[in-house]
Amino acid sequence: MIGRMRIIVDADPGIDDALALYYLRAQPETEIVAIGTVHGNVPVQQATANALRLIERLNLDVPVAMGAAKPLAQPLRTAEDVHGPDGLGGHAGDEPKTAHTKESAAEQLADKARENPKELCLLAIGPLTNVALALQIEPRLPQLLDKVVVMGGALNVPGNITSHAEANFWHDPEAADLVLAAGFEDLTIVGLDVTMEGHAPQEWLDALPDDCFPRRILGFYADFYASFLGKKGFVPHDPLAAAILCEPALATYHEDRFAIELTGRYTRGKIVADQRFLAADSPFGRDIATERTRAKYAVTADNAGFLARLRHAVTQP
Repeated sequence: MIGRMRIIVDADPGIDDALALYYLRAQPETEIVAIGTVHGNVPVQQATANALRLIERLNLDVPVAMGAAKPLAQPLRTAEDVHGPDGLGGHAGDEPKTAHTKESAAEQLADKARENPKELCLLAIGPLTNVALALQIEPRLPQLLDKVVVMGGALNVPGNITSHAEANFWHDPEAADLVLAAGFEDLTIVGLDVTMEGHAPQEWLDALPDDCFPRRILGFYADFYASFLGKKGFVPHDPLAAAILCEPALATYHEDRFAIELTGRYTRGKIVADQRFLAADSPFGRDIATERTRAKYAVTADNAGFLARLRHAVTQP
């Protein structure tokens, strides 16, 4: 890919999804070419309405396609306790004037990848149901996309929705595992190992202008995190994934082959890798995802630099 980074966003807006769109909008070398919505933080109909509201607010002329309404193999669960009854902290506002496209988010992703081979990046910041469905439509998707960054997983830290699982992967473990097994040539996973370290303190939030829409929606999100973590502020999961897509040098990575635990009573939805210290010729062969393409998992990030960039992005007119 040469020139501006052209990005398809798959999201479940969602307060931190909104921040990710603000972040991308502020980057001069990026272009959002399409948005797909998925169940997750809120039902997909609400996520779609929120995405349409956000593109109107951000003056983005991009198609929004409504995606999967439920996971591949388990009941729908949503997270209004985290993001508010409308997904935007009670500040979604009026009904959007724009309509979503007729094609599904999975169809949109497959079609745009076919039309623009190796020219598009994918930022997936919700459950991976749409991406899994797009793989069924277009099995060559891993070769057609340039880069893929996924927000999900808790490799060597506790989960946030269960003791072991991160929310996006837990909302559709089967889809997440299909995506990790698909053979994407440049796949980066941004999980809780780095996002939880990027906690934005209350002082960061208080410094935002009073009339700033992100400040309004972040109030609900920060209240949730105060009850969840016992300290004021919030965790900007999705915008950190957006930042790492735009600027990979913000993070360091562990490269490995990954899978999702699908059957564990306590561990369903957890990302796993065989991280044993084994010699190349060890008789104890690795036993997780040995046939899969290697991916990068973010393990550290420049949190101060990221939070400064995020502040700049969300205060742009």
